Amino acid sequence: MYRCIESIKLQDGQFFRLSFHQQRINQSFKSCYPGFAPFNLSELLETTNYPETGLYKYRIIFDHQTQETEFAPYKMRKIESLKLVETSAQTHDYKNEDRAEIDRAFAQRRECDDVIMVKNGMLTDTSYANIALFDGEKWYTPRIPVLYGTNRASLIAENKIIEKDLKSNDINHFSRIRIFNAMIEFGEIELNCAAIENNLY
Repeated sequence: MYRCIESIKLQDGQFFRLSFHQQRINQSFKSCYPGFAPFNLSELLETTNYPETGLYKYRIIFDHQTQETEFAPYKMRKIESLKLVETSAQTHDYKNEDRAEIDRAFAQRRECDDVIMVKNGMLTDTSYANIALFDGEKWYTPRIPVLYGTNRASLIAENKIIEKDLKSNDINHFSRIRIFNAMIEFGEIELNCAAIENNLY
């Protein structure tokens, strides 16, 4: 069985969205390790030495009884173009080490920087982040992504984005798209929807 993963943003000694990460850890245990109690993230951090300056990805790889942790300096990828591709990647409310289907989708990006995965005709995620599209008034995020991200959950709770079924041919109804995840804040990567290559094959 693949192990689960949590990736947490650490910037200048501050961890981001810990309560949402704890919720997903709890869900990981419920889905993958029923009968075992999830570890407490705050208690884990109390015994962890971490960098106090700079931007890092704090990665926890875990199963029902062990946690392997690492800090890696983080640099945001440059994304200027996206391509729609079909995928059979399964939707999860937890993150694990199995990226085979996602990597298969990413390999089809051709000249684009990343992909937007389309499942059963519906928009989901890029290869590494959730998305939201702007119609001139509000930001909408796919109701069923490949991964229910922690930043996504936080933005929904703050009413900054709205869940909605988004078909692949709905892109023409939107002007802007934002890409975000645990490491990338909402608005840090924003593209014109004209940058999306939407001929599926």
